[in-house]
Amino acid sequence: MSRHGAFFASAVLALWAASSAFADPIRTDAGLVDGVSSAGLEIYKGLPFAAPPTGDLRWRNPMPVAPWKGVRRADKFSPVCMQDGSSVPGQPVEPNSEDCLYLNIWVPPDSVGAKLPVMVWIPGGGFTQESASIPLYWGDTLAKKGVIVVTINYRVGPFGFFAHPELTKESAHGSSGNYGLLDQIAALKWVQRNISKFGGDPARVTIWGQSAGAMSVNLLMASPLAHGLFQRAIGESGGVFIPPSATPFKDSWYLPGNEKIGEKMAADLGADSINALRKVPADKILKAFNPLGTHPIIDGYVLPREPYKIFAAARQNDVPILIGSNADEGKPMIEGRTIKAATYTDDIRQMFGDLPDDFLNVYLHETDAQAHSARANVERDVRFGWDTWTWARMQSKTGNGKVYYYYFAHVPPYPAGSPFAAWGAGHWSELPYTFGHLNQDPWDWRATDRQLSDAMTTYWTNFAKTGNPNDGNLPRWPAFTNADPHAVHFDDGIETGGVANLPGLESLDAYFGKFRDTDAGK
Repeated sequence: MSRHGAFFASAVLALWAASSAFADPIRTDAGLVDGVSSAGLEIYKGLPFAAPPTGDLRWRNPMPVAPWKGVRRADKFSPVCMQDGSSVPGQPVEPNSEDCLYLNIWVPPDSVGAKLPVMVWIPGGGFTQESASIPLYWGDTLAKKGVIVVTINYRVGPFGFFAHPELTKESAHGSSGNYGLLDQIAALKWVQRNISKFGGDPARVTIWGQSAGAMSVNLLMASPLAHGLFQRAIGESGGVFIPPSATPFKDSWYLPGNEKIGEKMAADLGADSINALRKVPADKILKAFNPLGTHPIIDGYVLPREPYKIFAAARQNDVPILIGSNADEGKPMIEGRTIKAATYTDDIRQMFGDLPDDFLNVYLHETDAQAHSARANVERDVRFGWDTWTWARMQSKTGNGKVYYYYFAHVPPYPAGSPFAAWGAGHWSELPYTFGHLNQDPWDWRATDRQLSDAMTTYWTNFAKTGNPNDGNLPRWPAFTNADPHAVHFDDGIETGGVANLPGLESLDAYFGKFRDTDAGK
C-alpha cells in the first residue's frame, strides 16, 4: 500500500486502517494499481493507457495495454515522448523514450463513489515537445478544489506526426500522420473506461490544453473519432482555423503533401521501406525530421476536413468552451531577434506568407523600436489571437455549447535579469496562475498575483464542474456571443470588456477569408 512511514505502532496502524478505503489498490481494465499519498491527495504516476509504440508499433495507431498480474506501483512519472529540450522555458528537461504513452492522476480525498469532474490536460510544445509531468502541470492545487486532474503524454515530432504512402496503404482507414492525436483519443477512451474507479465522472470530462495543447483541444472538437469522449473544452492560446492555403507550407497540411515530407525523411535516412525505417534508432530519426511538416494533418480519418469547414457545417463536437489568449504572446517568439524597420515587411512575409499591407500597417513600424513592438504584436495576432477569436465566433455561430472568452494581460513579477523579464504577459505566462503554482518560482509574488491565481483556478474548476465558470463569489463572466462579444480581461484586477486588438484581427479575418474557396474541396 502507498503509505509513508513505518507501521510500527498501533496508533499508526489505526490511522492507516481509517483511511485505507482511499488508499486501496484501484482495479483498472488492465490490472490493479496503487498510488502515492501526498498533501492529502492520492497521486497515480505513470499509468499506461496504450502499449509502447516501439518496434513494429512505431507509426501505428495506439494499441491496448497488456494486462498485468498483481498490483502495479504508480509512483514514478514515465519518460516523455521522444523530443529535444523542455516544452516550457524554465522547466526541467526530462528523460525521453518511445515508450511514453502514460498518464498521471491527482485525486482528492474521499473520492470513491463521488463522481467528481475530470480535467484532462493536453500539454503544448509545438507538436515537437510535450510533458505530462513537469512540475508546472501537477494537478495538486486544482484537485484540492474538487476535481480529478489527469495529465497525458502523446507522441510528437516525427513519431507523432509522420505520414508516408506505405503507412497510408498499411492503414485500414487509408490515412497516416496523426498518431499524436490518436494517442490523445486513446487516453480519453482510457478515462471513459476507468476514471469512475478513481471517483471521477466520465460524463463530466473537460479536455484542456495550452498552445499546441489548445490546438489539440480544437482539433478534438473537430474530430469525429473524439465524439462523446468529453463534455467541455478549455483552450489557452491556440486554435487551428487559418486556411492551409494561406500558410507558406500549405501542402504539408494535407495527406499527399505530408507523405512527400515523409518520403524525403526516409530517403535522407537511407531507408527504402517503412520496415527499414522502423529499425532506425529513435535518436537518429529525431535528428533528421523537418519541424515545418510536423503537425496534425487533414487526413480524411482523424480530421476529415479543415477545422473551419467542420465548425462552419456545425459538425464539431458541440460542447461549452472556455478559451482565450495573452496580451504579449509574441514577445517570447522574437526573443533575441534583431528587428529593423527597413526589413519589417519582408521579414514578416517570409515567415507568414503574403500578408497584406492593410494588416501590416495596423502596427506602427516607422522606427526600429516601433518595428520590434509591431513584430511582437503581429506574432501575437497571427499565431494566437486570430485563431482563438475565430474559435469563439465559430462556436457561437454554429454550436449550442456556450463560449467563455478571456484576455490575459497580467505581467508576472519576473525578477530583474530573468530571461523572461521582457516577455510581459507572454506565451506561457498564464500557466502558473491557471494551475495555481505561483509557489514553484521564488519570485516576489504580490497579493494581486495570489488573488488572480485563486480566481482563475476557481473559474477553471467551476467550468469543469458545470460548464459555466461562474459561482456568485467572483466577478461575473458573461458568455461570448457574436451579437454581444464579451471577454473577461485578467490583469491586476478582473474586468469585463470587448475583444482586444480588434483592428488587426478584423484585417486578418478579411485576408484569410479570400482563401476559403481554395481549401473548400479538400
